[in-house]
Amino acid sequence: MKRIIKATATVGSMTMISRILGFVRDVIIARYFGAGMGADAFFVAFKIPNFFRRLFAEGAFSQAFVPVLAEAKEKNGHAAVKHLVDAISFRLGGILLLLTAFGVFGSSLWMLVFAPGFLDEPEKFDLAADMLSITFPYLLLISLVAFSSAIMNTYNQFAVPAFTPVFLNLVLISFAVWVSPLMEVPVMALAWGVLVAGVVQLLFHLPFLYRLGLLPSPSRHSDPGVQEVKRLMIPALFGVSVAQINLLVDTILASFLVTGSVSWLYYSDRLMEFPLGVFGVALATVVLPGLSKMAAKEDWQGFRQDLDSALRLVLLIGLPAMLGLLILAGPLVTTLFYYGEFSAKDVEMSSLSLMAYSFGLLGFILVKILAPAFYSRKDMKTPVRVAVIALVSNMVLNLALIGPFAHVGLAAATSISAFLNAGLLYWYLRKQQVFAPMQGWIGFSVKIALGSVAMSLLLLMLSPSLNDWMSMDAWQRLGYLSALVAGAMLLYFAVLALLGLSPRRLIKRA
Repeated sequence: MKRIIKATATVGSMTMISRILGFVRDVIIARYFGAGMGADAFFVAFKIPNFFRRLFAEGAFSQAFVPVLAEAKEKNGHAAVKHLVDAISFRLGGILLLLTAFGVFGSSLWMLVFAPGFLDEPEKFDLAADMLSITFPYLLLISLVAFSSAIMNTYNQFAVPAFTPVFLNLVLISFAVWVSPLMEVPVMALAWGVLVAGVVQLLFHLPFLYRLGLLPSPSRHSDPGVQEVKRLMIPALFGVSVAQINLLVDTILASFLVTGSVSWLYYSDRLMEFPLGVFGVALATVVLPGLSKMAAKEDWQGFRQDLDSALRLVLLIGLPAMLGLLILAGPLVTTLFYYGEFSAKDVEMSSLSLMAYSFGLLGFILVKILAPAFYSRKDMKTPVRVAVIALVSNMVLNLALIGPFAHVGLAAATSISAFLNAGLLYWYLRKQQVFAPMQGWIGFSVKIALGSVAMSLLLLMLSPSLNDWMSMDAWQRLGYLSALVAGAMLLYFAVLALLGLSPRRLIKRA
């Protein structure tokens, strides 16, 4: 437990820096471009390569590659790891080059698939396609970064991969502020910023790989690990990425709604991604190599203990984060984005979809923790089976909810399917007798619930109405929101302490 908390804290703190800068980036984009045609076009052009990056590189590839790499490291040593890295890099790079070329020269075709609703507005469609031809090479660059990150994570080098997204935010902020005024179509500066950021992020990783002695030298030679990664990756390609597919489906359907819908979903998703990235992704990043190592050594007691500890941390942080995000949706959107071109209507619409997304936060985090329990054991079929059910359910819910609730219905459908996905994964773990909760869960859960209720009541009593938030100036909003969040956190942990639950005791018990 102590190892997991320490590593998660390292990744989480680095991710926190990135997420804060990400908010600064989004505030600036909202201020300069609002939620209009240009913003809608850019968010789709950026989402497409990001979708493939999360689907292939950080999703299926990492989930398949890390267990194989961990096994080679534990059983065969450094030379075997280097041999595998060289072989994988050659094949991964070749596939990415082909896909990138198709993306750059076929940007209009991709836009037809991912934003068909834009066809009704030719100017928006053409702008989005032009930006996609610039942003698509980001897929090649950031996928190689993800490959490097998987290597470093296997060697417990978590800080560098977690810090890397900072460069994307810094570059996009710079291009929005200083480059966009120089361009004929200002929003195009954001597309060029994405491309430059990919180059910077990849260059940042190279010295650290060299220090590990694992800087790839792409080679066509065969390696048994290559076939194993291929075998594991194909089912993982779908199973690990259901959340991304669901979010992309939201974008496709939102392209048929009124202008601004894509942007409203983007801004609310970004706010939901903050706790998910700082905690959920950080914890998942730490858990997979650890579980893979336990599985390779067939230490099933350690495997269960690590998974149990991770799930306790999910409840400890995830439940209050979900409730806080739900209650403070309006104040958060107002404080961060209600400036310049971002209107009061944009605040209202983004707040509603954020509330719908926040409901599913705990489900999203649980999926990121439970899925590695299968991948680390090289069981790819079960998550795929679950993912199919969750994806179909999301499609049905999208069609049922988009009519009465528009973009908010799309967000709600995604949240419900996340809980369905997490529930089925947990059920299969119990059915396969891979995991059983350790002692103390009932008392632990009751204490977390009581702390969360106390925190929620404080926020409900002290938070002003949305109109009052919008009438404040920027510094008043920021100060009041900071005080609310700090007070809620203090009350939550104070209640837990009074009930006899503290992080130190949690570590000692584990």
